[in-house]
Formats: sequence, structure tokens, C-alpha cells
Amino acid sequence: MDGWMVYMLRCCDGSLYTGVTNDIERRLSDHREGRGSKYVRSRLPFMLVYRESAASQSDALKREAEIKKMPRCKKQMLAQNGPQ
Repeated sequence: MDGWMVYMLRCCDGSLYTGVTNDIERRLSDHREGRGSKYVRSRLPFMLVYRESAASQSDALKREAEIKKMPRCKKQMLAQNGPQ
């Protein structure tokens, strides 16, 4: 287990997907094998472009909601910083 984190993927169509997990390697594997979200499954392949640790599941879900509400340009800025 890696602890809770928020992550962002850039899909093959250029779209960004944001999610939370407590095991990033397992979750990325699920996405790659088509067992993750329907959104990502239909937009394979993808690249991990951002991740951020969270103290708890609640904190991760709150941050995910914040990121999802951001305009695309702000999400792009996060993605430019790369996985942390």
C-alpha cells in the first residue's frame, strides 16, 4: 500500500482523468488491463502525469473534487509538473 493519493492520467485523446487510490501500481494496472474506469478503458493508452499524496481517504476525495472543478488550463499546469 502506498497510502492515499490523487492521480491524473492523460489519455490517448489528450483528455485528463483524475482519480484516487491507496495503491497506485494496482490502480494503474487495472486501468491498463481495462478493469479501471469506463472513461479510461475507452481512451487507452494513457500516461500518468500527476500524483499527490493525501493524509487520508477523505482528504484525497476532497482534493480530487477540487481538481475536477478546476479549469482545464489549471489541470494542465498540474500535469506539466509531472508525477511527484
